[in-house]
Amino acid sequence: MRLLERLRKEWFMIGIVLAIAGAKLEPSIGVNGGPLKPEITVSYIAVATIFFNSGLSLNTEELTSALVHIKLHLFIQIFTLAFFPAAVWLFLQLLSITPINEWLLKGLQTVGCMPPPVSSAVILTKAVGGNEAAAIFNSAFGSFLGIVVTPLLLLLFLGSSSSVPFTSIFSQLFMTVVVPLIIGQIVRRYIKDWLERKQPPFGAVSSSVLLMIIYTTFCDTFSNPSIDLDKFSLLLVLFIICSIQLSFMLLTFIFSTRNNSGFTPADTVAVMFCSTHKSLTLDEVTI
Repeated sequence: MRLLERLRKEWFMIGIVLAIAGAKLEPSIGVNGGPLKPEITVSYIAVATIFFNSGLSLNTEELTSALVHIKLHLFIQIFTLAFFPAAVWLFLQLLSITPINEWLLKGLQTVGCMPPPVSSAVILTKAVGGNEAAAIFNSAFGSFLGIVVTPLLLLLFLGSSSSVPFTSIFSQLFMTVVVPLIIGQIVRRYIKDWLERKQPPFGAVSSSVLLMIIYTTFCDTFSNPSIDLDKFSLLLVLFIICSIQLSFMLLTFIFSTRNNSGFTPADTVAVMFCSTHKSLTLDEVTI
């Protein structure tokens, strides 16, 4: 069993490399409007598949228990939508005196103001045996909360007014997150015995969907025309992003594993992934 789990993790890492390489070689396949139609297959079908998969695999008791874990939810949402953007803003004040392109710095601040990820946090939490139910709730709740909070944060930290197509984003989140999760739970009630007997590879399905999301994301990146930015700034920003990510993951680990934290090891996994990863759910925000 351990060997299979190790092979699955190695397969996933190889899959990430192949997805990025494939996007680099032929980005036109996975761009918006391309043959793969990611604006439909990823934005709707892929995300809905992840949450239907979670609804099918999780016991209702686990979801109910996660729903009332208020302390965990408060920690994740405050860290994501308050501490994270504030800390990034303070750090960028120091970087503003360097020769790094100012638009890259503004991009970092914009990403820092985004809500938790909709799908990746759920998949990564599940992959390492974390509290998947808590990750589902905070991913969904944080995304809905971000519809209101993110524009306010952008106004506060960037001094720019912003607007969000509230109705379209709310409906997309509801139809791709809440509805598939509920349908998955309903279906589970009728085939629970079969699921427990056969134990379908839910993790492999979610990982495959995440690889598809990664592939199409990099297709968009590689298909964009060259931007007039110096390589020094790009490499430095890449290093900064990795440093921030690792530092915040370490910080959340330290806080969530204290003796009086009240969090289990599974909760800590959900905290680390949901609090420190950011989503482009609100990529339709206009500034």
